[in-house]
Amino acid sequence: MKITILQTDIKWADINANIDNAEHLIEEASHSDIYVLPEMWSTGYAIEPQGISEDADNSVSLKWMINIARSLGSAIVGSLSVTESGKYYNRLYFVYPDGNFKYYDKHHLFRLGGESKHYTAGNSRVIVEYKGIRILIATCFDLRFPEWIRNFNDYDCIIIVANWPESRQNAWDILLKARAIENQCYAIGVNRTGNDKYCNYIGKSAVIDAYGKDIICCPDSENISMSCDIDIKELQKFRSEFSVLEDRDNYILV
Repeated sequence: MKITILQTDIKWADINANIDNAEHLIEEASHSDIYVLPEMWSTGYAIEPQGISEDADNSVSLKWMINIARSLGSAIVGSLSVTESGKYYNRLYFVYPDGNFKYYDKHHLFRLGGESKHYTAGNSRVIVEYKGIRILIATCFDLRFPEWIRNFNDYDCIIIVANWPESRQNAWDILLKARAIENQCYAIGVNRTGNDKYCNYIGKSAVIDAYGKDIICCPDSENISMSCDIDIKELQKFRSEFSVLEDRDNYILV
């Protein structure tokens, strides 16, 4: 499966500009099976979502994701700030090539930044299947919680989208590799670049293999797309020969 990561410089609350930028990066990339955008890719990290968040049933950003997925014949992934039934959600969409989608509402809201004051947390892990590959989708702060991301032999790949600041960049680099190693999976981490009123971001989006090695890693602070292939047969072979997941703790998440 070919993956393209879209490390974007997000313009604050400017949906049209961010859509244009995403389209430009997609056009520059070779054709892929999945394209992955950062967290809240169309608006920036709207901790205070009033006036910025989109209606979940009438989202310009989601409509674009559906249209681009159909036109490319590929899946596209990215999170949006949406409002639904009077509540706000940091909602990560996995849009299939036929325009159907599944979504995950961010579980670990970033309390230290005030996200939990405005957004409602989701309570369910979400695993999607696409072209025979099982993919756990998660968002930013979730990366710090290995029990939430634990592989119970139910996925092959993690997609993590983020607005992860430069001040904590070292944690992003280490945790992304740790989640790949401990879960014997591919980890696809897509972070943004640029600035907002809260932080500076340098990206370092990457695709990591189950050994914790970079397959690709985006250059610091560049608005860029990068692509690579992941090999599930090789992953299965590694798991079979070095079956550490068989010794995990089989507790049940509640």
